[in-house]
Order: sequence, then structure tokens, then C-alpha cells
Amino acid sequence: MKILLKLIHLIYCLYAYIIFIACMLLIFPLAVIASFRGKIKGGNFIYRLCHWWADTWFLLIGISHRNIFECPLVKDKQYIFIANHISYLDIPIIFKSIRKRAIRVLGKMEMKKIPVFGFIYSKGAVMVDRSNAEQRAKSVLQLKSILRKGISIFIYPEGTFNETKRPLKDFYDGAFRIAIETKTPIRPILFLDSFDRMHYQTIFSLNPGPSRAVFLEEVDVEIYSLNDIAALKNKVYVQMEKKLLEYRATWISRENE
Repeated sequence: MKILLKLIHLIYCLYAYIIFIACMLLIFPLAVIASFRGKIKGGNFIYRLCHWWADTWFLLIGISHRNIFECPLVKDKQYIFIANHISYLDIPIIFKSIRKRAIRVLGKMEMKKIPVFGFIYSKGAVMVDRSNAEQRAKSVLQLKSILRKGISIFIYPEGTFNETKRPLKDFYDGAFRIAIETKTPIRPILFLDSFDRMHYQTIFSLNPGPSRAVFLEEVDVEIYSLNDIAALKNKVYVQMEKKLLEYRATWISRENE
């Protein structure tokens, strides 16, 4: 019986990734055309394509996504969105979660190496090589420029997957420094089920089921200066950690409760 279930799961994973590739190939020509329209108009159109891709893929592989707003988003208001990061599935969940507004994601440079998807992702995101100080500084300037153009940004403050049993890894300063320098409020999001839908250790752990994104209360940064980066970072960390424990995120060791 176990062998049969493993075979069925393998077939499901192969089916899911064939659909993933098919959706990417369908939008690829449009993304190439959009890339010639400039970083703003072209990037905004590519994000709309990514919404279609995420909607279609999740529907066809049996993942049902739901957004939960503990505090509603303000229409047309700019935010620095941040979220916990624990799965490759966190990428399409971005496009399922943040709708009807222009955003740009800070993405890892290595994502560009993925055929087709890497091209599309890089044309609609700000790519960064965290191992290169010059590249990190350049990406910060790009993100600030995007905010000045009225577009929200999205950053994973943990930088990479949380492979601990704690609610969160330690945060980098970048998102909080940018928030203070541009006076842009921070809007934390919790991705509660991506760990269960796809474990970070292997893409062949993908499985159907629920997906939830919880939008927490925004954090106003008007009173903070650059001397307060650590305090702001800690405030947001504690807010997200508390809520992950309340929602009983499954990767958390019960010893951390």
C-alpha cells in the first residue's frame, strides 16, 4: 500500500511540474514582448501574467488559497510587504496573496538560472546576490527607486529558507532600513501552509491542500530613525513570531511555544 501511495504521489508531482512548465511556456512570449516596454509598464504587465500563472497552476494541482486580513489593506497605499520564507511554493503564493496593486519582489539571483521561469521572474523582480556587497547596495537603490514611483515592494527579511524549528530565522536589516529611509509602512504577512504543501528539502514533496496568507496589522515607521533599525526589526519579528505561534504553524517545535 505504501509503495502504491508513493507511486501516486510521484505521478501527481510529475503532473504538477508538467503543468507548471506548460503555464510558463504559454506566458513566456508575452513576457518577452512586455520586457521591451520598460521596467515599469513591462514589469507591471509581467506581474499580471504571473497572477494568471499562479491562479491557473494552483487550480489545476488542487491547492486552494485563501487570504486572511486581520487588518484590511488600504487601497492604493504603498507598503513594504514582508513574509516568512520556508518553501519554494512561497513564490507563487506571493501572486495569490497580493492582488490589484503593483509590486516588485526582491528575488535571489540564482532564480535566474531556472529556464523560462528565471527569465520571467527576473524581468518583474529586483534580483540580488547576497554574497556580493556591491550587488546588495545596488538592489537597495533599485528598491528605493521603485518606491518613489508609487510601487510597493516585497522582501523576505530572513533572506533564505527557515530550516530551523523556530517560527522565524533572524532578520536582515535591509527591509527595515529601506522602510525608515523612505517612510514606507511595513505590512507583515504569514505564509502558514507552504511548508506543508512543499517541504524545502525537495520539490517532490509537493501535495494538494489548503494555502493561507495572513495579513497582519501594518507597522508605521514615521517615529523611527536609522538609529532605531534594531528596535523596528525586533518589533516586527516579535509580532510575526507571536502570530505564527497562535496559528500553530506546523514547522515550529512545540518547545518554542
